[in-house]
Amino acid sequence: MRTRIAPVLTATALTTGMLLGAPAAGAHAADYPVSNFDVTLGNTYTSGTITWYNRSVVVAGEHKSVDPANCRGTTAFTLDSGDNQLGREYSLYSVCGASDTFSMTVSADVPGGAAVVRVCLDDGAKTPPVKYLLCKRYGG
Repeated sequence: MRTRIAPVLTATALTTGMLLGAPAAGAHAADYPVSNFDVTLGNTYTSGTITWYNRSVVVAGEHKSVDPANCRGTTAFTLDSGDNQLGREYSLYSVCGASDTFSMTVSADVPGGAAVVRVCLDDGAKTPPVKYLLCKRYGG
């Protein structure tokens, strides 16, 4: 009997150890805080959500330009609790006389991640310098 109990106990201990040591199955975006943002200037805007991760944020939404001659884009900055800039990401494209969706990951590679995200509606310039038309702060 003892020879049968030992393998069963060993298998049970290994299985229990694997379950206890395993990471949580599939951490989803819903497991992280989400904030809404809306930066509107006249009839152009950028709006959507900010998902707050441990060392980055994902800024996703839609930006709109109503005039083909006046493009719009979105820029997002992460800041620490002392208002020091951590990361910046430009949208990879702009919209001119249309609306389109975007999603960008902005680094916040410090313990605790970003305290604040600054989202700007910009002039949609494909090369710097980008002109910020209106910015708003979200978070701390």
